[in-house]
Amino acid sequence: MRRNISVIVLMYLLTTVLMALQKPLFLVWYAARATEATSAELWGVVWHGLLLDSTTAAYLTVVPWLMMLVAVWVKIPERVMRPIMVGYFAVMAFVASLLVAVDMGLFRHWDFRLDSTIIPYLRTPKEAAASVTWGDVWPTLILFVAYGALLFMAWRPIARLYRKVEQTLRGRILSTAVMLLTGGLLFLAIRGGLDTAPANVSKVYFSENMFLNQAATNPIFSFLSSAARSELKDSDYRYFTDEECEEIFSTLAGNTTPASSEKLLRIERPNVVLIMLESIGRTVMDEVVDGRAVAPSLQRLKSEGIWFENMYANSYRTDRGTVAVMSGYAAHPVVSVMKYPQKAHTLPAIARSLREEGYATSFMYGGDANFTNTISYLYGTGVERITDKAQLSFDAPTNKWGYADDVVCPYFADEVLSLSKQDKPFFATLLTLSSHEPFDVPYSAFEDKILNSVAYTDEAVGKMIDSWRNTPAWDDMLVILIADHGMPYPSSLTTGSRERQRIPMIWTGGALERSGFEVDAFCSQADLAATLLSQMGIAHDDFLFSHDIFDERQPHYAFWTWNNSFGMADKDGHLIYDLTGNTPTSQQGEASHYETRGKAIVQTIHQDIRKR
Repeated sequence: MRRNISVIVLMYLLTTVLMALQKPLFLVWYAARATEATSAELWGVVWHGLLLDSTTAAYLTVVPWLMMLVAVWVKIPERVMRPIMVGYFAVMAFVASLLVAVDMGLFRHWDFRLDSTIIPYLRTPKEAAASVTWGDVWPTLILFVAYGALLFMAWRPIARLYRKVEQTLRGRILSTAVMLLTGGLLFLAIRGGLDTAPANVSKVYFSENMFLNQAATNPIFSFLSSAARSELKDSDYRYFTDEECEEIFSTLAGNTTPASSEKLLRIERPNVVLIMLESIGRTVMDEVVDGRAVAPSLQRLKSEGIWFENMYANSYRTDRGTVAVMSGYAAHPVVSVMKYPQKAHTLPAIARSLREEGYATSFMYGGDANFTNTISYLYGTGVERITDKAQLSFDAPTNKWGYADDVVCPYFADEVLSLSKQDKPFFATLLTLSSHEPFDVPYSAFEDKILNSVAYTDEAVGKMIDSWRNTPAWDDMLVILIADHGMPYPSSLTTGSRERQRIPMIWTGGALERSGFEVDAFCSQADLAATLLSQMGIAHDDFLFSHDIFDERQPHYAFWTWNNSFGMADKDGHLIYDLTGNTPTSQQGEASHYETRGKAIVQTIHQDIRKR
């Protein structure tokens, strides 16, 4: 029995070391960012990360422990037990190395460790893989094979140490007691010690530098813990009593339809064309290379139309950005409401409000609109007709995502002109596609792939709008251009940073009474709904998180979330706050002021989704 107890101890200790090896590997993989830290901070990554490494090791050791506990009472020959253990080690080596490799590859794009965010994308693997290039695949594939082989080769000899020991009844009882004690220590390690709070990701956070905290996090634990937990527990995100939260949020809400607001529309019921620009944040739209603008069409439209200087994306992914734009609904720090179709269908929406006013509603996308339950959300919130690549048929090649913008935009342009000839007003939405990873477009304007893809989309969108301008349809048309989220350009921009969250919004079209000016108010994507409906004289009281940007009596601020964090900015300053570590990571102005308001918004979002 002593030998078998040593098997459990060896498995646990060896696995802890194997998990800890991920830390220096991660730091080497992302050496450009790691070199900014001191040697003490880099050592802190390994040291603080040991807690979750040991917890993960205990999880992986529980099954061999359980098998040996059963073997005390059930006669299992060594020739049977050893292959079972080897098989278990093989499966765990495969799963663990897969999670580590995927995490290592995705961190460059997501800027946080692997968690349950990836699960919805696995339902449509072709689209999920569309962002991946061979430059991503080969290193992660090599890591997957190498780390998996290391795990298996390290674990396999442990199975040979197992011995089946013949024991008396008294010996079995004693062995059972010893095994239960060993198991108790394992479960103590799983819990993360004797502290009141069990093991969680925040326990390894030790620095103001979020990269170092992320580096200390075990990706296997991060994924399994987030996949296992309920994302909508009543106890989560409770920073205040219901009464306190309601009182704080009442000063931040903007869902009251005003008696009057500055009117900018020449006609009350224009035809509304919404163009959501994939990933075109301000850093790429404003870029100039050798005196040449990357997005000249957008720059021209900016000067001609109404430009919103301080517009921010509510999140960092298209599914969340779509809900923010089309439903005026602020993004949750963790949950994508599209994952819950029955809840998503209850959201207010521009399409539903306009449909009740007699509008025809449609949505077009050159890729697969099934991605992340988008079709379910759109139909459930008032969109009557959806066109994606399943209905489109062009004599043109597709990229990994679908049809490129230079073929979809002319098709959408003709669709809009056709709708303008009908007897009822319309609300038509286009989501562009080409300015998305891997940024492969049939174009060669700029050497940088990101800038080149943005220039390609900019040209296609500019030509589309110009094709409307000289037609009778233009006079009744309000065209709104807004990005779904920003992108990491330059590559040093981290997810959730102010610079990455800033996006363009432009209003143009013949339906505008006046244009050619700039709006300085701080605002988020979610504010589009209330602003548009207010201009049209349509009630928007059910848009809880949406503000009329043109109404000076309403609070004006930008709010965004990502990976259990939030950001908030207004004319007086900003705060970026990590909810996992419960600490600010960037601030300007009175931090406690923004923290209180931001947490009230987060609590309100969470409870509102739960109740739907």
